[in-house]
Amino acid sequence: MRIGKRYREGILALILLSVVLPAYSFSAEVVVKSDTIFRFFERDTPSEQDAAVLPGYEYLQIDAGQLDDYGLSFHLYGWGRADFADNDYYDDQTAGELLYGYLQYRQEVNRFSARLGRQNVFEGVANDAIDGLRLSSDLGDYFTLSLYGGQPVGLDSTQGRSGDSIFGGRLAHRFGTQYEIGVSYKEIENDNETAEEKFGVDLSLFLPANLSLFGYSAYNETTGDWAEHSYELRVPIANFLLKPYFQHFSYEDFFGTGANAVNPFRGLATADEELTAYGIDALWQLDAAWTLGGKAKFFEYDEQDSAETYSMMLTWQSEDLTQLGGEIGHTAANDTAGNDYTLVRLFGYCEAMADRLWIDFFSGDLLIAFYDEEIYGEDSSLFISLGAGKRFLNDALSVKLSGDYSQDPYFDDDLRGMLTMSYTYDNR
Repeated sequence: MRIGKRYREGILALILLSVVLPAYSFSAEVVVKSDTIFRFFERDTPSEQDAAVLPGYEYLQIDAGQLDDYGLSFHLYGWGRADFADNDYYDDQTAGELLYGYLQYRQEVNRFSARLGRQNVFEGVANDAIDGLRLSSDLGDYFTLSLYGGQPVGLDSTQGRSGDSIFGGRLAHRFGTQYEIGVSYKEIENDNETAEEKFGVDLSLFLPANLSLFGYSAYNETTGDWAEHSYELRVPIANFLLKPYFQHFSYEDFFGTGANAVNPFRGLATADEELTAYGIDALWQLDAAWTLGGKAKFFEYDEQDSAETYSMMLTWQSEDLTQLGGEIGHTAANDTAGNDYTLVRLFGYCEAMADRLWIDFFSGDLLIAFYDEEIYGEDSSLFISLGAGKRFLNDALSVKLSGDYSQDPYFDDDLRGMLTMSYTYDNR
């Protein structure tokens, strides 16, 4: 049985953990979370029709020390998969990946922070997984600086890792809690060629009357034009919250990269398309339990038909986290087949049911779409999901069994099941 490269990374990370933790203070707070998932469904494979697919997944998270604590801490999260059906559905029967695994050191002075290892970086234009180092610190009362560098995880399977690198950072100016404005930069090299180079500007502005404005713009240095503008205003009025927003995307500049051969959206970069989206979200807190919401969003394309969508949602939530709700919406796209539809959704989650039933919680989700024009002879689609679970060991272990059924123009019917076992060890 072959073991995937990233699955081996997960094994190596666990070995590293077994070395690091004994050296770490045994008084550290350690939290271990495990999610073991078994799925079962049927799919056609190159060698068999309606073949049973029985993958098993393990998601493991380990935290020695907390992210917000000062001093040294260690954090790891990864997954692995094995296909117990032993068919041709997956390229490899086993696979896995170390999503993050890093050491962090924080000190109170200037809020200094250092992270070393595999980590996710969110710094203005950066939204990347890297193997490397990230540093951040306050520069006095009005400025903060963060810098990072290493190798991009997404390029590790493209002609090897030699010549791959990523570096960048963000400098921000703030004035108390009134505003913060940041400028950021990112450059990715793939085999010593520029794969991506972007500049960004982000804004958080807090105005009188509890108004707030959040915005972000990104410039693609490789293509020489703006890739994205996204801005949102939040307007609270008594029990209302209004969130008007505006977004603009240039496909060539948003998806276009240089030597980034693994970009799955490379085709969109040549589409010569621009999208402007704007709309408003509204929430009305009727009382402590009831919330009424509405959305209106409009899409304008240079090359394609415009579209618009409207929806309303009503939810009820109790003190024990039980929640029930429904949503209805309509999307219109100028008679483009498949894009004119009405969506109806009902959902619910019931907690604290052990006094009435053996199970502790129950969840359900129902979606029905009605198409204005038939797609492959079908004018609707259906999706229903049901799940129930029980907790054990003073709620440290929960077991949930769920099933999904769908019927749409692309599947006559599809039935899937999943068994999830979640366990948490916490010595705090």
